[in-house]
Amino acid sequence: MSVLLVHEEGQVAWLTMNRPERLNAMDETLVTALREYMQALYHRPEIRVVVLQGAGRVFCAGLDLKERAPAGRRAAADVLKHQRSIRDIMLAMRRCPQPIISVVQGSASGGGFGLALASDIRLATPEARFNAAFIRIGLTACDMGVSYFLPRMVGSSVASELMLTGRFLGAQRALALGLVSHVAEMPELLTEAKSLVADMLRTTPMGLSLTKDCLNFTIDAPSFDAAIAMEDRNQVLSSQSEDFQEGIRAFLDKREPSYQGR
Repeated sequence: MSVLLVHEEGQVAWLTMNRPERLNAMDETLVTALREYMQALYHRPEIRVVVLQGAGRVFCAGLDLKERAPAGRRAAADVLKHQRSIRDIMLAMRRCPQPIISVVQGSASGGGFGLALASDIRLATPEARFNAAFIRIGLTACDMGVSYFLPRMVGSSVASELMLTGRFLGAQRALALGLVSHVAEMPELLTEAKSLVADMLRTTPMGLSLTKDCLNFTIDAPSFDAAIAMEDRNQVLSSQSEDFQEGIRAFLDKREPSYQGR
C-alpha cells in the first residue's frame, strides 16, 4: 500500500499521508514520496490547488524515530544529506505555484508541524495540536522551517514560548492566534476545504499563482515600496492576459467567467 495516496480530481490534488499505524510518522519512503510530488508541482500547471491530510487519527507525528534510532555517530556529511532530504519538502511547498491546504487532525508534531506551517492555509479539528517536538529529543526547535514560519504567524513571544519548551498548541488557541483559519469536526472541515478549493478555482490560473508568489515575497519585503513594486509587477502581468478580459466581460454581463489559462 502506498504511503502517500494521491487522488487527482480535475485541477485539484488530494494527498493523504498513509501510515496510520505509525501516526503518519515520516519514514524514508514517505519523505521521498512527499518531496518528489511537491517538487514536481512546479512543472504541473494543470494542478491548481493541493489538499494535504493524514490517514487515521493523526495528521503527522514527525519523523519515524524507530526507523531512525541512532546507531552511533554518523558523518556530518551524511547527516546533512538526510536533513536536506526532508527540508526540501518544505522548500518545494513554498516554491510551487499551487496553494496548499492542510487539514490537521490529532497531532502535527516536529516535521508534521513543519508540513502544516509550510502550507498556505491550515484547517484543524478541535483535538488538533501542534508542537516543535525536536527540542524534546535533544535537538533544537529550529528545524523544518519552524523558526521561520512560526514567529511570522504568531509573533516572537508565542513562538519563543512554544519553541523553547516544546509545549503543545491546541486548536482553539491556534485559531485565536491566526495559525489556523477554521476549527471544526472532520466532516465540516472537509466541506470547508472543498469550499476553499472551489473559490480558488473561480480565479484565473495566473492570478492564483501570482498571489501566492507575491505573498511569499512581500512577507519579507524590506520596505513598503518593495511590496508595492511586486504588486505592480503582478497586476501588469495579469492585465495582459486573455483571462483578465474575460473576467471584465463576465462581470459586466453578470455571469460566471470561463477562464482558459491564457
